[in-house]
This record gives sequence, structure tokens and C-alpha cells, in this order.
Amino acid sequence: MGNAVRGVVAFIPSERCQRFLVGDLKEMPLDRTLDLSSRQLRRLPVAACVFDELVKLYLSDNNLSRLPAELQGLRKLQLLALDFNCFEELPAAVCRLPQLRFLYLGNNRIHCLPRELRDLRELTTLWLETNCFTDFPAVICELTNLKTLHLGYNLIRSLPNDLKRLQELRSIWLAGNLLTEFPPVLLEMHFLAIIDVDRNRIRYFPTLSHLNGLKLIIYDHNPCINAPVVGEGVRRVGRWADSSDDEQEEDGTKAGSETAEEVAEVQSEEKHIDQEQGAE
Repeated sequence: MGNAVRGVVAFIPSERCQRFLVGDLKEMPLDRTLDLSSRQLRRLPVAACVFDELVKLYLSDNNLSRLPAELQGLRKLQLLALDFNCFEELPAAVCRLPQLRFLYLGNNRIHCLPRELRDLRELTTLWLETNCFTDFPAVICELTNLKTLHLGYNLIRSLPNDLKRLQELRSIWLAGNLLTEFPPVLLEMHFLAIIDVDRNRIRYFPTLSHLNGLKLIIYDHNPCINAPVVGEGVRRVGRWADSSDDEQEEDGTKAGSETAEEVAEVQSEEKHIDQEQGAE
């Protein structure tokens, strides 16, 4: 089907026309994965919700703003990709998927999360980058199995102290927000392996050498006057990353050898690993 035809059909709201966009959905995919990305969908046909053995559902890069209640029938779903759509709020049906482990909501228009999100007890990975959050969603602090949190490119100014309750959290990505100081709560989270505060407004970095689990700190593109002091073997991405403290004082413009491309590779690899683990 040509893109022009898809574009016309996408504007017709009938169930029949929306099913035309996704093709024949009569049989359960053998790999228990259904990929309906980039179909210009404005509605998810109910026919896509009948496969109760489905493990992965990709709906990325469509024009979706809501989902049918029938979605909650996918009781074995572990991965749901809703990034690059038009959601302004999280559909209630998503919070009723008991085995969901990976939830991708980046590049939407979401500004808050429902309290029901806490019911996703198995959730380990949550991507919320490039949305409209002005405050850190407090309900996230109740996702006790969360390991990876992406909240970059929102309008967040601070993190709640309750975040330290997430003892399983290993990576937190906060690039492109409005942080004016390094979040104090992160200094108490010794189990974190990756901290990304790139492209914020942080002027001073405290010592991070006591964070025994830390492997990577990304702090580039901040108006900082110093680089964070880290323990042996910790990788730094940012100004003065390869300099001693004395060299920092002498050269306030030296850039680290790490690049934005390397950071992107880390994020891409992490997402790939997440998706590979989704069906395990």
C-alpha cells in the first residue's frame, strides 16, 4: 500500500479502515510479536488485541492518542512501545497489563502519570524522554522493580527524595531538563551505574567518588566550573573529563575526549538489550 493511500485512509475513523492499515490480523504471530509501527494509525483496531499470548507490541511512530480498553486483555504482554505518537495521557488499559516490563512513551505530549501506574509491579524499563513533564512524576517512586529510567528532554527542575526507594534502579537519564544543581538524592543512591545530567544548568558538581556502583557519569553541556570527582574506573563524559583538578583550573574550555555520538551509542545499546530481554 502506498504512503499516499495510507495517509488518506488514516483519516477515516471507522474500524474497517483502520484494520485496512494493519492488514490481516487473523493469526497469532509465531514469535508472539506484533509490529504495527509507522502505519499512520489514528486508532488501534480491536482485532490487534485478541492475541492473548502476545509478548511484544510495537505501535511506535503513529498518530495514536488513545487505546481501546480491550488492550488490557493482553495479560502476557511484556513490552509495549508507544513512542512517537500523540498521547497526552497514559491510557488506563496500559496500567492493567500485569506482566509489562518495558514501556516506551518517549516523544509524546504527556505531562503527568496516573497513580495506577504503580500497579505495573514487573516494570523494569520506563522511557519518558521528550514529553511535557514540569515535575518529576511521584508515582515512579513506587515502581520498586524499575532498573532503567529515561526522563530526558522535559522541564524537570528537581528530583524527589523518595527516588532513593528504587533500590533496583541502575541507570537514570535526565539530559535536557532544567536542573540547576546536581540532585542531592542521587548522592545517596550508591547502586546507580549510569547517571546522565547532560544539557542542564548545573554550575557545580559534588564529589561522586563514594558511589561504589557508578560506571558512567554524563555531565557535558552544563555551565559547570568543575568536573565531578569519581572513583577509579568510572567513565566521565564532559568538560575536563581527561584532566586533573589542576588542569581544570588552568583550562576552563577544554572538552573531554568523549563525544555525543558515544553517549547515543550507550543509549541505543541499552534499548536494544531491553527489547531483546522482553521475551525472556
